[in-house]
Amino acid sequence: MTTTVVIPLYPGVTQLDFTGPHQFLARMPDAKVLVASRGGADIEADGLCFSRLADLEAIERCDVLCVPGGWGCVEAIEDERFLESVRRLAASARYPASVCTGSLILGAAGVLRGRRAACDWAWRPLLELFGAIPDAGRIVRDGDVFTGGGVTAGIDLSLAIVAALRGEEVAQAIQLGLEYAPAPPFDAGRPELAPPPVRAAVDAAMTGRLSAQHDRIARIAAALSPVAQAPS
Repeated sequence: MTTTVVIPLYPGVTQLDFTGPHQFLARMPDAKVLVASRGGADIEADGLCFSRLADLEAIERCDVLCVPGGWGCVEAIEDERFLESVRRLAASARYPASVCTGSLILGAAGVLRGRRAACDWAWRPLLELFGAIPDAGRIVRDGDVFTGGGVTAGIDLSLAIVAALRGEEVAQAIQLGLEYAPAPPFDAGRPELAPPPVRAAVDAAMTGRLSAQHDRIARIAAALSPVAQAPS
């Protein structure tokens, strides 16, 4: 039987959060990958425009729901119709999943309460606001829910999902076909590995913007759940 994968897009999504997983999941045998937005509207992501999208609200169910992240994740959570579509599709999915700050969207949809979950390192503590247990893993599976860390973790996440659905050999064949053998020129891809001056520069560049977004998410979480607690 065909496995239906839905990737819901929204304004401000990070393109690699979904184009990476799409590349791998689309090569899974007997898979149908639907990239969708509310009303099928065009979505611009990092200067690229994605059109001819499926209407998210018209999709009845899916086997895999892969929610990407991005700076627009807060607005996506505030969009009641978008969030309801995520909640509805996650309930039907065999494997709800997310990449980067997409886990905050899953959390707001009520999918992650009591579960371990990954997220982008700078946003990870906010998972507690939605009753999730923040996990620093690159790929975290808790029951049938898969979550990935920041951006590039989406490729590893997709391989893990393929392995769960079709077996490790199929996942490895897709990995080989795409020659996915990461060997970055620098070992600075995690905050604990980056040289202190690099970490400081990134922190300084993100602080103002992150602070405002964090405050908004805290207000949203409090409205969604009166017992929500601020992260420690």
